[in-house]
Amino acid sequence: MAEEQMEEAASSAAASGTPFQLQFDKPIPFQIKLAEWNPEKDLLAMVTDDSKVLLHRFNWQRLWTISPGKCITSICWSPDGKIVALGTEDGFVLLHDVENGKMLRSIKSHDVAIVCLNWAEDEPLSRTDKEDLLSYEDRTTRFFPPAPVMPRIGGLNSGDTGLADENEEAIQAFSSASCQRFNILCTGDKDGCICFSIFGIFPVGKININKVPIHVQSSGKRTSYRLQDVSISKVSLSRNLHQLVLLCSGKLINTDNLSLSNDLSVGIHCLHLDTSIFFSRKNELHQVSQQASSIQDLVEVARASISMMSKQWSNAMNLFHEKFSALPSLLTAHGMESSSEDEFMSLLFGTHTSPALHQFLVSSLGEAGLKRIAKTIESAGRELRIVVSEHLQPAVEIISFRLAELRGLARWRSRFQNIGLDEKLMDGVTERVGMLVVQVERFSRVAATVLYLFQNFFSWVLKCVKILLSEPTDQVPSTNSELVVIFLKFLLGKDPIKQLLETDQIFEWDIDTAKHVEHLVVFGGFTDTKFLERSLAKQFSELEESLKEAFLMPFTTVSSKIHCQGLLPLYPVTSSDALSSTSTPASIAFYKDKDSQHNASSYSSTDYICFKIPDGSLNLRNFVAVIKDFCNSCSTSNTPSLSGFLLHIPVEYECVDLSLYKDNQVVLLLSGKSSSESAGRSWMVMLQTENLSFSQLSRTFPANYYNLQELEALELQLDTDYGKVRSIPHPLSTPLAVSASRGVACVFSSRRHALVYILDEDEDEDEDEDSEME
Repeated sequence: MAEEQMEEAASSAAASGTPFQLQFDKPIPFQIKLAEWNPEKDLLAMVTDDSKVLLHRFNWQRLWTISPGKCITSICWSPDGKIVALGTEDGFVLLHDVENGKMLRSIKSHDVAIVCLNWAEDEPLSRTDKEDLLSYEDRTTRFFPPAPVMPRIGGLNSGDTGLADENEEAIQAFSSASCQRFNILCTGDKDGCICFSIFGIFPVGKININKVPIHVQSSGKRTSYRLQDVSISKVSLSRNLHQLVLLCSGKLINTDNLSLSNDLSVGIHCLHLDTSIFFSRKNELHQVSQQASSIQDLVEVARASISMMSKQWSNAMNLFHEKFSALPSLLTAHGMESSSEDEFMSLLFGTHTSPALHQFLVSSLGEAGLKRIAKTIESAGRELRIVVSEHLQPAVEIISFRLAELRGLARWRSRFQNIGLDEKLMDGVTERVGMLVVQVERFSRVAATVLYLFQNFFSWVLKCVKILLSEPTDQVPSTNSELVVIFLKFLLGKDPIKQLLETDQIFEWDIDTAKHVEHLVVFGGFTDTKFLERSLAKQFSELEESLKEAFLMPFTTVSSKIHCQGLLPLYPVTSSDALSSTSTPASIAFYKDKDSQHNASSYSSTDYICFKIPDGSLNLRNFVAVIKDFCNSCSTSNTPSLSGFLLHIPVEYECVDLSLYKDNQVVLLLSGKSSSESAGRSWMVMLQTENLSFSQLSRTFPANYYNLQELEALELQLDTDYGKVRSIPHPLSTPLAVSASRGVACVFSSRRHALVYILDEDEDEDEDEDSEME
């Protein structure tokens, strides 16, 4: 009888048009393990059990499929819906373009698996008029053409830079963050670390929860705690960037009295972190991160350019040495003790050519071989000029301009010293990039000279070969001695172009040049008198080290200003259960308070935390808990604002997933237990939390005492008008994907079907039935 009622309910719901079911175009031999709706478009990103990433439209049209080649452990969207972020098992954050799935960035943020992602954007209501006056304008476009992209010449690969150079237009748009609202990507890993990246690309902070001191004020006494063996499961940053709420497993240690720690200390805990540095200094952080992320992109362009020039020139020189290596063997075969250098010197002064040199020029090398070498070197030289003029030089010049702007900002100590923009470090890195500009110019001059001499040398040798082939003579015309000298240097391995592209080369300069450089220092602008001794590659390497040191200071400074404001132990677990805590259904969200929705000059929000309590913990079975005002209770100790309720799920069902929804609502996904009569049946329930009875929750310590039992327990009734209830005649599994902006939810059945429900559509079955009868 109950089964027939369930079928009728499902049929009625389907007839009303509220839910609709969409099936894959063909059977798919994998399960969906992660799913997330795009916040701005009707797009659903899904990750399969073998870590393929799929993007589908609302009508289930597949747009693209990618295989990142790594195990994907978490997913989220950028606030504007243009980028999907993937966390991997080996600690990388992969950023992919929504248009085509191509990778925009690969960033190593963690050392272990990234289990949760949250990308929060600065809420417009949290901005003040003063901040609008200080908003940042990127002036680079006034003085420079569009930034150069990765060089690609002759099929050569520029190397692994962390950038996807085949998607140049998307990368340039992604890097132009000055028009974006300030946003931060938060990533949490299974070892308790949380990283913060502005625009998802510029790392601005990192904290290890295992090392964060937790101070609790209870009964007028302050007690210090620390969490051990932490694993993050959920993170959520408020829209005004003031606070971050996280769920984690770990053992709570009383650092004031270690003897109080016991087995109950291992559990799931909720922490409130003060991230107000992001709010109070968002304008400064915006400016620095915009400049720094663009500089990092251009550094990768410069690195790829130097790498490609080295490869291109090395390939040409390998052919050169391969062809000319036959001469020493011929000299030995003819019983001659002279060297290759001696033979060409004799050729230079127009003396008789030896039989070995004659055979080498006429037979071994020949006119065709000589033309091939000349063409290869000419082609390499042309490509060097292209890379320098179109990639390396403009990249270095824009880096120099952007660093000069950062140097100016660093001198505004009252605003930028608080985020770690150090004036001395910026002075040093600005000088180093100036020296790199000089090195690029020097390389261009040296390369032009070498290529000119090579061209003339090969013309002379070709003339010699033609004479030896056409006339029975052993004499050839003489030429400029400088041509042969440069050629002999190449035979001896003294290649100035190669030396400038290697980091371990040291150049010696005459005394007059050294004194001239020292005199220039007097005029100011730089203090480095040894830069001419370094190669182009070495100067670039020193710039990288200097940039790393300069940008590490804001990272360290911001990290030190993120503090723990509050702790709420939720429920105890065994050590083995703590390892699987990331799979326990949980959701965190911030909702605007009603007063701030109508007041543009203020912004306040209330945090909601919803989670399933594992069976047996706290002697509870089949319960879901909802808690609100955790952050407010941490900041207002006099007002007991922390409250919540427990929701008892019918015994024949279990909660497989849940999600907080807009307007303080919560969506539950219930599936029938295999041992009950409801096996094979599922429900999706949407509850309005404001209609439920919240009870106060005390924060009594010692902290290893869990107080959730104090909350009022409510029974969830599926056969009444208790919120919105949808019956689904299939067993369901995780994940539950809910879109607040589109008002839809997607669930996945064990039959490999996807069911999408319109959550906000009012259901009036009586009217539907009447219309059908008419």
